[in-house]
Amino acid sequence: MKTALITHTDCLDHVTPPGHPEQVARMDAVLGALQGMDLHRVSAPMAAEDDVLRAHPKSHLDSIRRAAPTEGWVSLDADTHMSQGTLAAVWRSAGGAVRAVDLVLGGDVANAFVAMRPPGHHAERTTAMGFCFFGNVAIAAKHALDHHGLRRVAIVDFDVHHGNGTQDLVEDDPRILFCSTHQSPLYPGTGAADETGVDDNVVNVPLDEGTNGRGFRAAMERRVLPRVDAFKPDLIIISAGFDAHRDDPLAGLALVEDDFTWITQALCDLADKHCAGRVVSCLEGGYDLTALGACAAAHVNVLREQSDGRNAG
Repeated sequence: MKTALITHTDCLDHVTPPGHPEQVARMDAVLGALQGMDLHRVSAPMAAEDDVLRAHPKSHLDSIRRAAPTEGWVSLDADTHMSQGTLAAVWRSAGGAVRAVDLVLGGDVANAFVAMRPPGHHAERTTAMGFCFFGNVAIAAKHALDHHGLRRVAIVDFDVHHGNGTQDLVEDDPRILFCSTHQSPLYPGTGAADETGVDDNVVNVPLDEGTNGRGFRAAMERRVLPRVDAFKPDLIIISAGFDAHRDDPLAGLALVEDDFTWITQALCDLADKHCAGRVVSCLEGGYDLTALGACAAAHVNVLREQSDGRNAG
């Protein structure tokens, strides 16, 4: 079995205003970096409305539909904008995450990387924000639990910004463990260590500005990896944000590609231990294009090597 790469050209039609960091060129950088890899390439479908409704009320879906422009841009807040092509990209981003779960749990692929935009981890139950519209990883986790009958899903978010939306969507569901490392203080201002969810199922690990790979790895080894291990998940979903890289313009952590390789390998090892290697990863942030491409390639290369190792075994 191979690693799936799930994407769609519709994500290139989500066009943000000039100078916006969440730009079409991000996807060019990611897909360009993955071009030579031996991956199972899959077209991201539109999400089924029932899947999105597991995370968001119908009023939220309807408000996003109503806001979609026929020309120019509509701004939902100072950061979050819709163009004529945004609505399709939003539905395919969520649909790609769900499709990844189906492929991995169905045994069609070993693991999967969803290279789509817009990202999703800031989208709260009824609020689009922070470049995000639907909570893609939360939708995927709830689909795995409700449709495939899993008992426990762990979400690990190493984006430099706290995944406030994911937390909002899963903190009341003890079947889901949500772990986030993130720079603090920083947008969106959430993610304190004392935010622990309904059943101690939220683990927030704030990191000081300037934290480098050594500090990041220590925090993961102390707070996150043991909790995932103890949770014994049936599936691990990664919110793969690469904006904790030292070159990223929107934040101040100091990770390098090797740190993303390390955490991806650590999570794959836990997946091998508990859930037959089943990992779904969804792209979140990363705004220095060179760093984004390099980190995405490093991340997916670990997934690919993990799938190759399972084939050999």
